[in-house]
Amino acid sequence: MDLHESGVEKLGPSFLRKVIVPRQSTAMMYRLLADVVLVVHAGFVVFVVLGGLVALRWRRALWLHLPAALWGAVIEIAGWICPLTPLENELRRMGGEAGYTGGFLERYIVSILYPHELTRTTQVILGIVVLTLNLVIYWRVFRSSSAGSPRRSSP
Repeated sequence: MDLHESGVEKLGPSFLRKVIVPRQSTAMMYRLLADVVLVVHAGFVVFVVLGGLVALRWRRALWLHLPAALWGAVIEIAGWICPLTPLENELRRMGGEAGYTGGFLERYIVSILYPHELTRTTQVILGIVVLTLNLVIYWRVFRSSSAGSPRRSSP
């Protein structure tokens, strides 16, 4: 049913400006917020996977990256869905778009990297890859920091 069939045109342009336009701008706001959540989520995933490299340069990043990497690995290994995924879906629904099933990785990353659906085995492997990659990076961070620190001689 369009506006003419519903009789809304009889209410005049002021009704359209007050009711319909705000609904459209509200829907657009929700879609924009969903896109912001998507970008933040993607940035977080990149930080989880590669944030250890930042710690090679800036040691203090270690305190941000360690919990993020641990969270990302646990989410994948346990098969949980990150809370940002349902938030994005709800914002999309509120904006008049359809949400999606599954998690962020299944929707955006795995669909690009893998032609088949994400399996439980793949999730565990992704979690282990994140842990292993970051363990290697942190081994290097700590090795280089201990090599550069002055050694005390025993008396």
